[in-house]
Amino acid sequence: MKKILVIYTGGTIGMVQDNVTGALRPFNLEQICEVIPTLKKLDCIIETLTLETVIDSSNVNIDFWIRLVGIIECNYDNYDGFVVLHGTDTMSYTASALSFMIENLSKPIILTGSQLPLGMIRTDGRENIISAIEIASNNEVVIPEVCIFFDNKLYRGNRTTKINSEYFEAFYSGNYPSLAKVGINITYKDHLICPQSQGRTKFYKQLCDDIVIIKIHPALKEKYLQAVLAADGLRAVILETYGSGNAPTEKWFIDLIQHTISKGIIVYNVTQCKAGKVVMGHYETSRQLMSMGVISGDDITTEAALAKLMLLIATERDNEKIKQLLTTNLRGEITKQ
Repeated sequence: MKKILVIYTGGTIGMVQDNVTGALRPFNLEQICEVIPTLKKLDCIIETLTLETVIDSSNVNIDFWIRLVGIIECNYDNYDGFVVLHGTDTMSYTASALSFMIENLSKPIILTGSQLPLGMIRTDGRENIISAIEIASNNEVVIPEVCIFFDNKLYRGNRTTKINSEYFEAFYSGNYPSLAKVGINITYKDHLICPQSQGRTKFYKQLCDDIVIIKIHPALKEKYLQAVLAADGLRAVILETYGSGNAPTEKWFIDLIQHTISKGIIVYNVTQCKAGKVVMGHYETSRQLMSMGVISGDDITTEAALAKLMLLIATERDNEKIKQLLTTNLRGEITKQ
């Protein structure tokens, strides 16, 4: 039987109701099979690990990602798959980060969580955990990817964005279909799953967070943008632009972006839209960005763009190499024809 390690990092999914006080409290992950008896029927061995300090996912940062990757690396040879229980607010950021921090992944790493605590009657957490473990332990279909399982769908993690804080359908993958769907049966879309790599799995524990994300909007003012772009140590800027990569053509804006690039700071253009892609030069409003050296993010999500930049800036010295890799599909994060 396959061995699956369930890692609890924190979040809503790990809360149960105290029988005495009625208050919600973190449950003992070692008792997961008692809380969810159906897990005993799965054809796999389930072992658990809880972080020494569980966190609200709003507090996720570089140190958390490095610690999580270290845990997976230490246990990688001992298990056939990993299920990470994580808060939903930053789950797409963590899934994206893990996808870039682990190269040549040969086993499934599936993040899941819930909108309602596990201890509540209508919780979505129970089905999410059961299905995530069942998929991770599948003997016939191996998914060598970092994924998110939520509301009966398995997604490539670095393609997702959280879109809803109220309904169970919390995540969306606008530019890439789900990899599997759970109904009466689990339907796998084999042609969409990354092929298993033959290379040695490599774990990166270097990230650089000298990056800002700037969302273009009609009230954007020169003095505020200037202050942000003048920050000491800034290495890269993610511009969240309109539509297919469009931004203002006012002289002050163009001059600021050009000056930023002239200082060796990378500017990466991603769309604010939840689906679609950046097409630099398609309109006049993006042509100038392209001519001055802004890099197109194609159909990458903001979450994946941040994670990709954090890794590349930390591991590559040459800006030209970084720019080339930003337009290269490294972990299935962008669509290349």
